[in-house]
Amino acid sequence: MSIDTITLQCFLSVAESRSFTKAAERVGRTQSAISQQIAKLESLVEKPLINRGKELSLTTDGEIFLGYAKRIYELHRELLDRFKEPELEGEIRFGLPEDFATMILSDVLVEFARLHPRVILNVECDLTLNLIEKFNQGKFDLILIKTTQQDVFDDGLNVWSEPVEWIGKKELLPSLDKGTGIPLVLSPKPCVYRGNVINALAKANLNWQLVYSSPSYASKMAAVRAGLGITAIQRTMIPPYLERLDYDFLPALDDIHISLLKKKDNNKAVESLEFFILKKMKY
Repeated sequence: MSIDTITLQCFLSVAESRSFTKAAERVGRTQSAISQQIAKLESLVEKPLINRGKELSLTTDGEIFLGYAKRIYELHRELLDRFKEPELEGEIRFGLPEDFATMILSDVLVEFARLHPRVILNVECDLTLNLIEKFNQGKFDLILIKTTQQDVFDDGLNVWSEPVEWIGKKELLPSLDKGTGIPLVLSPKPCVYRGNVINALAKANLNWQLVYSSPSYASKMAAVRAGLGITAIQRTMIPPYLERLDYDFLPALDDIHISLLKKKDNNKAVESLEFFILKKMKY
């Protein structure tokens, strides 16, 4: 039994997008060609891998196969990248939120730059909605964004999802209760966290007041640490000097979903960075 990487790529695209149509667009093949590749794969392993109902999903065997397929395909891409390093060159205009650049991706980007010294990385940090606007204007080749809804973009690639938590310094906020306006430390509009927080408080009929506003992750964390107010952030971004707040009256917040958007007429350097980020950041 032999399985080629094209077939694996088709299966991975279907598994990630949960759609034959989206998978076909992603790999540049027709929908019927994708269906044929999946049928060929199921014939080879002698197991159904996909439930073809109203909503496409993986079977139990499909979930097991997915883990192996990811590892094999990642090794295949890593092998090609390793031996094509001298040929990889160009410029990548990459946009991402400032907190990601500070807390998560700095080491990843440094490692990529060392592996590909001929690639110029032009990195710009901004709020998610600003990044999307600039991406649609053609100012970026690749952006990493966060949303409160999964699969918002047809051509977006989901990287990971995680909970958003209320954080602050409990001992510095003794008067925090639902009877007073909750002091908030937030980024300015159009920050995704800001909308998440304000919508949740409105649904819970809780009063709030904005006491500190800054687009900077470091600045907001310093304000919260000083006890000016509380904020909300995804779990992996919580600094060690701040605590998760478990007040009963604070409403639950929507999970955050991290996605990559890549322009269609991209080059090998952009594709390589996209794959590198996916390999390093899959949670």
